[in-house]
Amino acid sequence: MAGFQTKTFLKHDDYMTPKSAWESILQYIPKDKLIWEGFYGDGTSGHFLRELGFNVIHEPINFFEEDRGDIIVSKPPFTQCKEVMKRLKELDKPFIIIMPSSKINTSYFRNNFKERGIQIIIPKKRINFIINCIFEIESNFDCFYYCYKIGIKNDITWL
Repeated sequence: MAGFQTKTFLKHDDYMTPKSAWESILQYIPKDKLIWEGFYGDGTSGHFLRELGFNVIHEPINFFEEDRGDIIVSKPPFTQCKEVMKRLKELDKPFIIIMPSSKINTSYFRNNFKERGIQIIIPKKRINFIINCIFEIESNFDCFYYCYKIGIKNDITWL
């Protein structure tokens, strides 16, 4: 669990998405779609997307049992990336997902999306995730925005 005195965090699921992460890709998130922010966390991510003008479903429901919205825009718990990729393949709907850049090299990523036209948005710098609504901390890992059926001009987009 998180250690506030040392600012060390052992569980990457404690990292919440800051508003700046969505602001930096604002032009790539479809405005005319109902967004499902499928991982509730502390509830702030959906709030941030609404502040940016999107119509968002963001409730504490089970991503693995539900199917909401037209597009998924989220940062799933990093400890569940394997299961998330399998579920995204089952749903076969457009998504923008923040995950560590290393996930593209995993067999489960390749097995689920090798033939499906994944596009990647690479941020200018590491995302400063929010820890329990208290402070932002620069992550010690690089993340990409993995996109599917979004229709971005390039397969790799550098911000």
